[in-house]
Amino acid sequence: MLILGIDPGIGISGYSFVEYSLEEEKFTLISSGSIQTDKNAPHPKRLMELKRDFDCLIKEYKPDCASIEQLFFFKNQRTIIPVAQARGVILLSLEENSIPMYEYTPLVVKQVIAGEGRADKAKVKAMIKNYIDLDQNIKLDDTIDSVALAICHARNLNFKEEIK
Repeated sequence: MLILGIDPGIGISGYSFVEYSLEEEKFTLISSGSIQTDKNAPHPKRLMELKRDFDCLIKEYKPDCASIEQLFFFKNQRTIIPVAQARGVILLSLEENSIPMYEYTPLVVKQVIAGEGRADKAKVKAMIKNYIDLDQNIKLDDTIDSVALAICHARNLNFKEEIK
């Protein structure tokens, strides 16, 4: 099963395509990266760029489902609206392409990956390496978070019951 992991954002949206084999309990990173929009571009153009790029990725890789970060309380109230709008555009792309989507909070992802909901980025990245051969070139937290989201979804017990 091919899972598209998404860490949504208006400036940077991390994505990864992770192949998961239930029989072997094996994860393979197929592709990962980020969509970065120009901070000087008008907001609607940035949203359109996200939509177009996710449409292209979905058409190229044809994922079976998507795992996307759910919004949670933001300390920086200035960024919540743009992030919510970016997330909405990504959800629209998934829906238009008939990709089933599942949502997880950062707390849940950290709990599933690292065993503790308050794990820091370094611990999450280290734990991801227990599941998947993580390319050393992945530097952006957003891309690493997208890999964690895909793995989290595969490890979700309800998900395992759905694909049996």
